[in-house]
Amino acid sequence: MLKKIDHLGIAVHSIEKARAFYEDVLGLQCDRIEEVPSQQVRVAFFKVGEVSLELLEPTGPESPVAKFLEKQGEGMHHVGYLTDDIQETLNRAQQKECRLIHKTPVPGAGEKQIAFFHPASTNGVLTEICAKQDAENL
Repeated sequence: MLKKIDHLGIAVHSIEKARAFYEDVLGLQCDRIEEVPSQQVRVAFFKVGEVSLELLEPTGPESPVAKFLEKQGEGMHHVGYLTDDIQETLNRAQQKECRLIHKTPVPGAGEKQIAFFHPASTNGVLTEICAKQDAENL
């Protein structure tokens, strides 16, 4: 079962250029920047209430975010939902014939396990399911 919207992913060409808007105009503070090798991105985290904004910068041309930027340009990339049991969520989605990008979780940002649902099965919205990384969710 989903617990909440965890984060909104925003694709950008450059975190350094984009963060000025979030810091200078919106008055947010960048909590941290980390690299996520499994997704070939650098991620800058900004907290807004209980939801994070994640600025996603590709680290290579084969990154899914690099391909998104080529096609769509900068902007909203995905919605991330938090669950207590990521594998159960994925199993239920498969039973309902939902098209998955990941059938098993992969390491994500913020020490979470993640998996994406294909936009073709989610009304055009790239959807990420994430769970805190612990023994139950590995």
